[in-house]
Amino acid sequence: MLESCQNAQERWGGVHLIIDRWLQDRQHLIQAFGAIEEASEEGRLRRSALQDFCGTLVDYVSAGHFGVYEQLTQEAKAFGDERGLELAEQIYPRLDVLTERCLQFNDHCDKGDCTDFADLCARLRELGGILHERFELEDCLIEVLHTAHREDVAVQA
Repeated sequence: MLESCQNAQERWGGVHLIIDRWLQDRQHLIQAFGAIEEASEEGRLRRSALQDFCGTLVDYVSAGHFGVYEQLTQEAKAFGDERGLELAEQIYPRLDVLTERCLQFNDHCDKGDCTDFADLCARLRELGGILHERFELEDCLIEVLHTAHREDVAVQA
């Protein structure tokens, strides 16, 4: 019995750690976005800074798409959370679209097409809206698919 409790804590406590780390990465992305946006508006954006930002962006969306979302879904399945799984089925397609748009921004800049100042500023504004929507959807998933099970995890531990 103690072993199964320990396994539950390790398993779902690990999800909590993954989410915490991912949210820290989100904060870093937001700060990097702010710095890039400010530098572009002032006309002092360096190509290397834009490349670093794009790397942070791709890392963040990839971690969500290929790691965190999967962990949240597995946790909901383990707790038989049909409501959460239904919500995930509704939200994941939109997150896929937003992921693709983030990757398009990266690809555009990676090709060297971010040299037009006005175009870059417009694309950054658009990306800001995309990220804002994405963060709201991700927060909803975390709330419904993970936070809702916090007490269940504690009981199993």
